[in-house]
Amino acid sequence: MRATLVLLIALFLTACSSTEYIMSTHDGRLIPTYGKPELDSETGMYRYEDKEGKEQMIRQDEIQEIIER
Repeated sequence: MRATLVLLIALFLTACSSTEYIMSTHDGRLIPTYGKPELDSETGMYRYEDKEGKEQMIRQDEIQEIIER
């Protein structure tokens, strides 16, 4: 019982610690991300995790704004 409670608290804290961001593009798309998108200065691409947990990339010049949610 105690182990279950500790596990539930740990899962709750983990879920709360991942911040969601919204990237808006110049063509009007809104892209939700989990964790802050990181810019790779060598390639000019933002790397981010999508809502399904898959790593994605998008060109920096496509992004208009990144907002923490």
